[in-house]
Amino acid sequence: MSASTGALEVRRRLRREAWGFALGSLCFLVGALPPYADAVGAVTVGVTFFVGSLLFTAAAFVQLALSGRRPPRAGTHPADRWDWWGAAVQLVGTVCFNVSTAAALVAAVAEPTLTGAGWRPDAYGSVAFLVSSALAIVATRDRGHLWDTDARTWHGTWLNVLGSVAFAASAVGAYVDPSTGDYVSTWWDDAGTIVGAVCFLVAALLSRRSVDGNSPSDALPAE
Repeated sequence: MSASTGALEVRRRLRREAWGFALGSLCFLVGALPPYADAVGAVTVGVTFFVGSLLFTAAAFVQLALSGRRPPRAGTHPADRWDWWGAAVQLVGTVCFNVSTAAALVAAVAEPTLTGAGWRPDAYGSVAFLVSSALAIVATRDRGHLWDTDARTWHGTWLNVLGSVAFAASAVGAYVDPSTGDYVSTWWDDAGTIVGAVCFLVAALLSRRSVDGNSPSDALPAE
């Protein structure tokens, strides 16, 4: 046995919730690409967005309920309080996207050529993401006191802020003007979704947690 065997080996691994956020972001990114939409049609695009929203919700639930966060109580540090509420509001936002992507999919099945039938970031989900991002900024300012100092990082927080702003811009661009029946801006519609998805994807891939290599739960199987 080497002298270093007993030493703690700390590894950095992708956070549990990051898998869902990364895969969901890929779905939103691919679904927003015009060549993909032209190739597969409105219904398949709708399915792609709906699956992405489900992955987002699953990841948001893991982040809120299964990652180690605890609901605020008396004595909870303000950083943990803002962190928990940020995760909770984000979950609400993903559920809003579940509803809007499901509605868009149903509309696409009924009439694929109808303007506005395809999914675009909706106002409710976008606002929830913006609020969640603001709460995350407050939590990250005091991340040294968080239950897990890796739970919030400045690069991850700002990438999520940019992604939320981009989704909000897409929601504005995707608004259908009743007087003309056209989008306010198809460019912002597509670009906002693509940029937002890329930001969320990069944030997820950079999300790491420290793992004790000697922990029984992380031990490698004996050979």
